[in-house]
Amino acid sequence: MIDLTKYLESRQYETVKFVFLKAVHDLFQGHIAEIQNSLNNGSYAEIYHLEKREIKILTEDELKSLNEKMREIIREDIPIKLVTDDVDELKRKAESMERSDIKHILENCGWARLKEYALGDYMDYFYLDPETSTGKIIDFEIYKYNRGLILKTPLEVFDWKIAPYKNTPKIAKAFHERDRWEKIMGINYVGSINEKVFENKIIEQIMLNETFHDRKIAEIATEILANKKIRIVTIAGPSSSGKTTLSKKMELQLKTGGVETLAISLDNYYIGRANVPLDENGEKDFETIEALDLELLNKNLEDLISGQETELPIYNFYTGEREEKTQKAQLSKDGIIIIEGIHGLNDRLTSHIPRENKYKIYISCLTQTNMDMHNRIHTTDVRKIRRIVRDSLSRKTSGEHTLSMWNSIRRGEEKWIFPFQEEADAIFNSSFTYELGVLKPYALKELIKVRVTSDQYDEAKKLASLLSCFVDIDPSFIPVDSIMKEFIGGSVFYNY
Repeated sequence: MIDLTKYLESRQYETVKFVFLKAVHDLFQGHIAEIQNSLNNGSYAEIYHLEKREIKILTEDELKSLNEKMREIIREDIPIKLVTDDVDELKRKAESMERSDIKHILENCGWARLKEYALGDYMDYFYLDPETSTGKIIDFEIYKYNRGLILKTPLEVFDWKIAPYKNTPKIAKAFHERDRWEKIMGINYVGSINEKVFENKIIEQIMLNETFHDRKIAEIATEILANKKIRIVTIAGPSSSGKTTLSKKMELQLKTGGVETLAISLDNYYIGRANVPLDENGEKDFETIEALDLELLNKNLEDLISGQETELPIYNFYTGEREEKTQKAQLSKDGIIIIEGIHGLNDRLTSHIPRENKYKIYISCLTQTNMDMHNRIHTTDVRKIRRIVRDSLSRKTSGEHTLSMWNSIRRGEEKWIFPFQEEADAIFNSSFTYELGVLKPYALKELIKVRVTSDQYDEAKKLASLLSCFVDIDPSFIPVDSIMKEFIGGSVFYNY
C-alpha cells in the first residue's frame, strides 16, 4: 500500500500525464496533446491535429473512450522504462526527432536534465521522474473545459484527494490572453527564452513584459476612474504574486487620473496576538479573517467615504498589540481608498460598504511559458521560487524554512483566497516570461544549502532541476518599478 504521507505528488502527476498522452496517441491518430497551464487545481490541455494545427474538440463519446483507455492502461500495470537520461545521446538523436519543441530545448538549454521514457510503444520526454509502472496511479479525473480538457490528480494540500470542481472562467480567460500574447512574441517554451538571451534580445523581451504589465494596470485604472461610484479598490492574491507593488503602481495611475488615494494596510487591524483564534491544529491562525477587527475597519471606511476625519489604528508587530497612538486621515469627496491584503476579495472584509462602491482586483503569477508541449511549469513552483528569493534577501530566511511553510501557505490560500478569485472585477497576471532566468542564481544559493537528510530535500532538488534549464539573466536589466524588484530587491517602493 502506498504511504500517502510520503508520496510525491509530482510522480503521481507525471505518471497520469504519461498515461493521458499515450491514450491520446493510441486513440486519435495524427493528433497530439499540448499541456498548456494550471487551471482548477489541474492541467489544461488541448488536442491538435499534427499537420493542420487545428484543435480537436472531443465529443462526449470520445471523452468517454479517452477515460476508459486511460483506466485500461492503469489496470494493465504497464512498466514505465527509462530509455535514456544521457543528454549527449538525446542531442545526437535530435536531428531525427519529430518533436520540434524538444529539439529546441536540446539546442538552447545546454545540459538540460531531459529524460526519455517508454510506456509500451509510446515514448516521451520528462524532467521529473514518473513512477515505475502505471498501476501505481492512485486516481485521476479528466473532463472537458472550453476547447480542451482538464486533467487532475490527487494533491497533498487536499489530503491526497482530487480537488473539488470549481468553474473559473475569469482565470481561464487570463491564461488565454497571456498565451495569445506570448505566441505573438514568439515565446512558447524555455528554449525560446534562452534563445533571446543568446541573441542579445532579452532586454527587448523584458521591456515588452513591463509594457504589457503597465498597459494592463492603466486599463484597470481607466475602468475605475470611469465609474464615479467606486470609492474602495481592494487588491488580493496568493503569496508572492506581487500585491504590494501592484497597489503602489495602481496608486500612481489613479493619482495621474486626478484622484486622491489613501492606502490602508490590513496589518494595522489585527486584533492582537493574544486574541488571534486557533486553527484546527491548535496554532495561532494569523491568516483567518477572524484575526482582523472587521467592525473597526468598516467604521473607518464609512467615515472616510463620508469625508470625516478618521483615526486609523497602528499595529505594533514587535509587541503584538495595537498601539495607543493613532494616525489621522481624511479623504476628499472623490478620493479612493486602496486596500491590499489576502482577504480583499471576500465581501466580509468590507461588509458595510455597498458592492457598487467597491472594485476588486485579483493578482496572481499565472505562468504560461512551459518547458515544452508536454511539460508545464507549475504556477505554484514559480511562486515558491519567488518567495524563497524574497525571504532570503529581505528577511534572511533560509530557503529550507520557506519550503517547510509552503503547505501551510497553500492551505490558507485554498481557504481564504482561491474561493473568491472569480468575484474579482479584474484579474492581473503578474508573471514574466523571463523571470526564472533572473531568479535562478538567488534561488540556487538557498536550494543547494538544503541537506539530503532534510524533509525539503526532494522539493529543493526538483526546483533546482527546473532552474538548471534556464540561462542566467542580468537583473540590472529590470526597471526599478518592476514587480520583479519586489522579489530580488532594488525596487523604488522598498528598502531592500
